[in-house]
Amino acid sequence: MTAFRILALALMALVLPGGLPGYAAPAAEITTILPDTMPRFGTDSVQCIENWNIYDQHYRHQYYDLAYEPWKRMLENCPRATPNIYTHGINMLRYFHDNETDPEKRGNWLTSLMELYDQRILYFGEKGRNLGRKATTLYQLQPENVQEIFELSEQSILLEGNAVAAQVLVINFHSATRLAMAGLMETEILLEVFERAYGIIGHNMVYNPADQRLYETAKNNIHLMFEPFADCESLARVYGPQFEQSPRDTLLLERIIEWFSNAGCTNEELYYEATAALHQIRPKAASARLLGQLENDRGNPQAAVAYLAQAAQLYAGKSSPDYQEQIFRAYLVMAEINYRQLGQKPRAREFALKAQGAKPGDGRPLILIGEMYAASAGQCGEDEFSAKLAYWPAVDKFTEAMRVAEDSVIRERAAQFASTYKQYFPNGEEIFFHGYSVGDSFRVGCWINESTTVRAR
Repeated sequence: MTAFRILALALMALVLPGGLPGYAAPAAEITTILPDTMPRFGTDSVQCIENWNIYDQHYRHQYYDLAYEPWKRMLENCPRATPNIYTHGINMLRYFHDNETDPEKRGNWLTSLMELYDQRILYFGEKGRNLGRKATTLYQLQPENVQEIFELSEQSILLEGNAVAAQVLVINFHSATRLAMAGLMETEILLEVFERAYGIIGHNMVYNPADQRLYETAKNNIHLMFEPFADCESLARVYGPQFEQSPRDTLLLERIIEWFSNAGCTNEELYYEATAALHQIRPKAASARLLGQLENDRGNPQAAVAYLAQAAQLYAGKSSPDYQEQIFRAYLVMAEINYRQLGQKPRAREFALKAQGAKPGDGRPLILIGEMYAASAGQCGEDEFSAKLAYWPAVDKFTEAMRVAEDSVIRERAAQFASTYKQYFPNGEEIFFHGYSVGDSFRVGCWINESTTVRAR
């Protein structure tokens, strides 16, 4: 993460001509807490406590107009007395700002509010946390001040690290997207801002359960904001070097898979490599099935079948309907690959029968077997008559599919196949000439090796 580059770009943006109007963050950086030599109650403790009591009573009853002057005197004379003077002051100044109709006065209240955050940092520290609050307030009251909001939130993140508030991450990334759209931030920097935010969110999702919902919401918001920038090339540019450096980082691998999948970049080499790497570390049925699909798409049918077989094995023993559906799909795809790509019909039939066993009410595996039988007719016959005999068991499979299939579309498809291939049955004269009668039992040889019934077209 090149945090220095991000901050440097934000600082550069602040001095570009044509900047947005409104509150401008002070150029001088806030230093540290003042020395503890300053008395807590100032040089006149009696006056400090008197002003404290007066403003506090009015503040408690929300008489902010009456509380303001004694509060201000206390802030000037004993700014180290209590952190509440800043908490209450922020609430009062926010109230005055929100209820002010004059634009100039409204701007003055905002300036006072921003300065109060700085003074709180000066006397009570927690710089990163309070800069985040300051950025949040500016974001709410003057959202057009994108550059300043980004700088403040950036400093907060750099200081707070994983402890930064979820809302600050959202504000920071939203500001970054607006800078990028305005041409004030390179897309590469924006992607780094995103990656850092996602990393911090991931950390808090695991180690900060109390605020998990806040970070989950932040993740969803940042996800939506990032989508317009999440093209395949940009994702590969961000995650490629990270993958090369840490190819066994499971959190990184999960992020790569998630983002490439969401962006429709499943044909990218990095997506395949990340999926394969994660599966090697943590093999699961779902990832095995996905790798089977990816290997098949890449023109590696043997590897695809191996992964799909592993998927079916990992799904086995789990009784839920969803798992049975996944077993069915794995075996059916294995059957299709073995038949259509590898030309291994006996092996394809074996997988098709397993698929039908996993989902007896489907019928598509039976149709596939019928297709294979029909395609073998010419190969399994020695003459014109015997070349037609494989159509009998083929139609048997189509008929069985019509009987068991719960889906009307599958039943109709099986019926069409049966109607088509019945036309290739031998006629009655051919059957009689070869010494058979309609209705006789007959065993078709070749690789089919299945008993059927003699029929004429």
